[in-house]
Amino acid sequence: MKRTLITGCTILTMCEGDAPFVGDLLIEGERIAAIGPELKLEQPADEVIAGKDLVAMPGLINAHNHASMSLLRAFSDDLKLMDWLDKKMLPAEARMTPEDVYWGTMLGTAEMIASGTTSFADMYVHMDQVAQAVVDSGMRASLTRGVVFLQDDGGKRMTEALHLIDTWTGAGEGRITTMLGPHAPYTCPPQPLSEIIQIARSRQIPLHIHLAETREEVAKIRERYNQTPTEYLHELGMFEDNHVLLAHAVHLDAADVRLLSGMRGGVAHNPVSNLKLGCGIAPVKEMLEQNITVGLGTDGAGSATTLDMFAEIKAATWLQKLQHGDPTLLPAWQVLRMATIESAKLLQIEDEVGTLEPGKKADLILLNLNKPHLQPVHDLSALIAYSATGADVDTTIVNGQVLMRGRQFTRFSWEELRREAAERAARLVEGL
Repeated sequence: MKRTLITGCTILTMCEGDAPFVGDLLIEGERIAAIGPELKLEQPADEVIAGKDLVAMPGLINAHNHASMSLLRAFSDDLKLMDWLDKKMLPAEARMTPEDVYWGTMLGTAEMIASGTTSFADMYVHMDQVAQAVVDSGMRASLTRGVVFLQDDGGKRMTEALHLIDTWTGAGEGRITTMLGPHAPYTCPPQPLSEIIQIARSRQIPLHIHLAETREEVAKIRERYNQTPTEYLHELGMFEDNHVLLAHAVHLDAADVRLLSGMRGGVAHNPVSNLKLGCGIAPVKEMLEQNITVGLGTDGAGSATTLDMFAEIKAATWLQKLQHGDPTLLPAWQVLRMATIESAKLLQIEDEVGTLEPGKKADLILLNLNKPHLQPVHDLSALIAYSATGADVDTTIVNGQVLMRGRQFTRFSWEELRREAAERAARLVEGL
């Protein structure tokens, strides 16, 4: 069992009540073995990482993503949502082969590793290839085959969704977990959606679904069922004994928020994507007041352009401060918790990751503070939340394995990945 010792770093555990302190962190195998001001080891470690000027903190957890859309980054920006979707995204995605999805996911994992994300929740198609990319990259992920019921496909999508769960749950040394993914209320009529809810309940499988991302969705559901999207899911029993990850939840009224109070799971807030597409500002303050768990996600790079969770941290807190005219809302510590342990709760992995504690999996990052924009250090949480970027991440560790050190990837060739991604992206968008 390999033993890695990080010495003399500033440790930010993200545990309630813990203040930052300078100390050592010992990793044995895939778990954190010890944390303390000055660890005394009976036997020397196999690898020592000098932590001077570095901050050790939990890896960030991206609670909603479509990683392979990295191939479509900056291809269709500055368009209205339906033009973006119908004229650009859907035609390009229709050309995607399983191999394209693999390399697009690998590009997404590279960006996440380089910007301090260690776990992510993904919903897409060709999920065998997404899962293989997770295995190859070394990341941790919750995977979902998105299921749409707008056309009769003979059960193909549901078969693929259950295949993913049966085949990949626990793969990659336990780094892969799975969910069932009805795409959204407006793409899932009542009967098939009820069936998915029942399957999830009987097999105790979490659900991952988009909710109320746009005003258009709200209008469609109101026209069809005379309900809000939240009321529609509630009436079908989605929140009864199911763990549910709701992506976006932008257009919720006060009654909707009350319906979600007490739900198992919670909301993945995607502020950058919502801003870029002009969707709106999610009622995060109101959800937190109802004790709804709120984590952070990026959405796909096709909309957000970036998978840097530090951008989401800033956007989340600044939007709530602006929306309510209150600079005390979502303080730095709270929004960092949203990007770590609160997102871990959405993925149901909070017992393993999300804070730095002995016995938890060694999913952590080292931030380099030896930079002009990260000096001086008065309030470390505020400095990280409001000034740090993904480019400040020096080292990324998942399951005790170093995936990036000194900003160099350890498990794959960046040049090969860059070449594959460029060639495949060019073919996908040609003529569009």
